[in-house]
Amino acid sequence: MKIRSIIIDDEPNNVENLQTIIGTYCPGIEVVATANNAAEGIGVIKTHQPDLMFLDIQMPGASGFDVLKAFTTVNFEVIFITAYDQYGIQAIKFSALDYLLKPIDIAEFKTAIAKASEKISAKKQNHNIENLLEYIKSGQRDSPKIALPTLSEIRYIKVNTIVRCEAENNYTTFYLDNGEQILVCKTLKEYDELLQPHQFVRTHQSHLVNLQFVKSYLKEDGGMLLLTDQTKIPISRQNKERIRSILVSGHFLI
Repeated sequence: MKIRSIIIDDEPNNVENLQTIIGTYCPGIEVVATANNAAEGIGVIKTHQPDLMFLDIQMPGASGFDVLKAFTTVNFEVIFITAYDQYGIQAIKFSALDYLLKPIDIAEFKTAIAKASEKISAKKQNHNIENLLEYIKSGQRDSPKIALPTLSEIRYIKVNTIVRCEAENNYTTFYLDNGEQILVCKTLKEYDELLQPHQFVRTHQSHLVNLQFVKSYLKEDGGMLLLTDQTKIPISRQNKERIRSILVSGHFLI
């Protein structure tokens, strides 16, 4: 799983140099945005919600520290980049955070990345545990959240917001009630087992449907489900009678 990062540095050459180093030595890190001043940096952080930030300390107008002051909660790891600022380095050392001096030493860079990666991995694991505890505490009274691992992050989505799931080889696309689509790196079979207790039904080898979003049963093409978003979902021949039975028992008019 890639670590999403942002580079904030007032010198474009430094940004390009750091991007080259990352691309050469750290293929697991994806640079999703860059910025050349504090104001731009604050904007791209809010937009992209990174896992990791490479932050220049000394910039015209506002420093790297000013970027951090703009956030009441910092949910990302920070590696400071600086040419030389004794006060800044001392403050960073006191806070047990990582920093790199310009020009960047590759060995020091790799060490800083390894430490940041461990912290990010632990943080994501903590989110998984929090999701588990939330599910247990709810006693299944509320709609639980399910963890969906994408290529760039783990999304936590309420089960009752999922309209349907569609298989794409070893991937599954989740369609949400707000129109969003999430591509997940797991097969539909895994989610079939997880979601069946929550009013989901497998209509076809490639389709898993949330019954609360079924609008009607269509007799065309051997049987289809019309969903509230006007999507038509096919029903395989072997599933036809089972689906009809489920819909009738759920007081659906067929």
